[in-house]
Amino acid sequence: MFTGIVTDVGQVRHIEKRGDTHIVIATHYDMDKISIGGSIACAGICLTVVDKGSSRDRWFVVTASGETVSKTTVVGWKTGTEVNLELPLKVGDELGGHIVSGHVDGLAELVGLVPDGESVRMTFDAPKPLSRFIAEKGSVALDGISLTVNEVDGARFGINIIPHTLSVTTFGKLKPGAKVNLEIDTIARYVARLTKG
Repeated sequence: MFTGIVTDVGQVRHIEKRGDTHIVIATHYDMDKISIGGSIACAGICLTVVDKGSSRDRWFVVTASGETVSKTTVVGWKTGTEVNLELPLKVGDELGGHIVSGHVDGLAELVGLVPDGESVRMTFDAPKPLSRFIAEKGSVALDGISLTVNEVDGARFGINIIPHTLSVTTFGKLKPGAKVNLEIDTIARYVARLTKG
C-alpha cells in the first residue's frame, strides 16, 4: 500500500527480457530500507524487489510480468528513463496523499499543458471505460503521484501541478502525447461495484 507521495526519482539502468522483464533501477534510497521480496511503487506500479545493491552502489531490481508490461508504461522504458519511486506505507506513517495500491488500471494521455500562475494545468484523456471513476475533486494516481482532479469532461480530466511536484517528480519533463500510468481511486472502484445493478 502507498500514498502517492513520491520520495525519489530513480533511473532505469538496465532492462533484460528473458521470459519476464527484469529492470535495474538506480535510486537515492538507503539500501537498508529496501527489502528483497518487498514492494516499491515504480511510476505507480507496485513491483517486487528481487535483488539490490550496496550502500555505495544504490540500485534495485524488479521483475515485470508480460501482463504488467502490456498494461503500463513499462513497455516504453529504456536505459535512462526516469521513474517516480515510493517505498511502501508502514503502520503509523502519515497518509499525505490518498490510498494507492500500485495496481494500474490503464494509461492516460497528456493532451494539454498550460501555465497557471506558478503551477501548470495538465489535461489528460483517460480510457473511456475508466472515465466514470474519475470525479471532480476526487483523487487519481498518475505515474504514482497522488493528485486532485480539478474538472472532468467525459473521458478528459484536468489537474493542477504545483512547482514542488514539478521539481521532485517526472512531471516537470512531461510533454503532450506522453502516456502515464493511471490508477483510479480505490473508493470509487468499490462504490461502482456495489452500486452495479
